[in-house]
Amino acid sequence: MNATEPIGFIGLGVMGEPMCRNLARRCGRPVIAYDQRALPLQSLAADGVAAARSIATLGARAAVVFLSLPGEREIRAVCFELNGVIASMGSGTTLVDCSTAPVTLARELEQACAARDVSFADAPVARTRQAAIDGTLSLMVGASDAVFAAIEPLLRCMGSEITHCGAPGAGQAVKLLNNMVLSQTVVALAEALAVAKASGAVDPRLLFETLAKGSADSFALRNHGMKALLPEKHLERAFPVAYMLKDLGYAMALARSVGLDLQGAGTAARLLEETVALGLGEAYHTALIEAVRRHRAPR
Repeated sequence: MNATEPIGFIGLGVMGEPMCRNLARRCGRPVIAYDQRALPLQSLAADGVAAARSIATLGARAAVVFLSLPGEREIRAVCFELNGVIASMGSGTTLVDCSTAPVTLARELEQACAARDVSFADAPVARTRQAAIDGTLSLMVGASDAVFAAIEPLLRCMGSEITHCGAPGAGQAVKLLNNMVLSQTVVALAEALAVAKASGAVDPRLLFETLAKGSADSFALRNHGMKALLPEKHLERAFPVAYMLKDLGYAMALARSVGLDLQGAGTAARLLEETVALGLGEAYHTALIEAVRRHRAPR
């Protein structure tokens, strides 16, 4: 990997824009980016990020290409459709998918890359948008040992926790199961909060602060619970209900592929679907408390 060759970044959304910015500021190499929207490209220009005219142009120029896309449909469009990024990348380059996607797609991408002598890694990210801004994301990487060693310095420009989870697909498996556990934890926190508020038996803030001192403490409680659920601020331009539902669907598909029917994940998925039906699909995923409140006990 030539240290003077550009790094490419495709997908400048909620997480992708700050990730690209940190890469540009810290990696010591030219960065070029592509997005369908002009605004994030204009914002990143102040950090020296050059705008690519097309996906194919970016792929042809970059030694390493990062993807940060909403899901499987967008990844397939960018990678496989006419003038897609894989077809434009040269021998010896590397594609790193930081999106959250099915394990089967990661393995498909690895095979497509290998056919063109392009290395591949899946490196989905965890933690909040603020972590993306601060460069303290957790990245879970599926790659060969050699590819991981080559890209790790670049990943550390965007994250503080970099974990090599195994071969291609392993990073996605860990990320999907992470979000599956997170979604169920948020359901539990939403239910606890709904009971506290409806019953008046305990001050909701005191409840969460006390839980944080005991065995119910978690990252979800201290972040999603205290910062979003408690004040009921389910902002947009954060990790929305629709994205969590998508990730949970990928995790449940992985489970079904090995013959497992996940009951807790199924409950979380139903509540997320109900939240979307309430018109809150673009709100922060903690908005599922609105669906929790609509389940009334029989009298």
